[in-house]
Amino acid sequence: MASPPTLPISTSQSDAAAAPISTPAFRSFLSNLSANIRHSLSQRRPWYELLDRTSFARPDSLSEAASRIRKNFSYFRINYISLIAVSLALSLLSHPFSLLVLLALLAAWLFLYLFRPSDQPLVIGGRTFSPREILGILVVSTVVVVFLTSVGSLLISALLVGLAIVCTHGAFRVPEDLFLDDSEPANAGFLSFLGGAASAAAAAAPAVSSRV
Repeated sequence: MASPPTLPISTSQSDAAAAPISTPAFRSFLSNLSANIRHSLSQRRPWYELLDRTSFARPDSLSEAASRIRKNFSYFRINYISLIAVSLALSLLSHPFSLLVLLALLAAWLFLYLFRPSDQPLVIGGRTFSPREILGILVVSTVVVVFLTSVGSLLISALLVGLAIVCTHGAFRVPEDLFLDDSEPANAGFLSFLGGAASAAAAAAPAVSSRV
């Protein structure tokens, strides 16, 4: 008895879903992002310097407080940005729905537009969406999420709390004993990974520009 014919199984949908993650541009983006974050964090100042109680004194004037903030930020900038990031993280973790919304929005930008191969159209419910339509939907979704929901107010309040902590510490921390290394770049810091991230994302620029 002849065996029944084997039906072909298509894996195009699963391959299409995994395509953005497997693209060289996305892997390079993640690799450079991770490397730059680790490098920036390795340059942070010891936390005991940040919390040295013998170095705190009330400023005599607003101008002195502003001067202290500038000097302390130049020295403790990675620590300060880490504190602001912790403030944002705690706020989002205490509001799981807002965290999920932001993660979904970020994933949509990454996988539906920035790192989606240009030769793979987006098809939902039998309808093919053009790159301009995808961009428009993402922009509108971002505006709605950030400005018309509680997510935006949550982010702003977390940033304000972090900035208040940083400014208070910077105003009361006496910076006379702090010295920057001469070889340290003036713009080095936790956010220097953006340069590496931008260079990694540039690999996807031809595909993105070809869609618009």
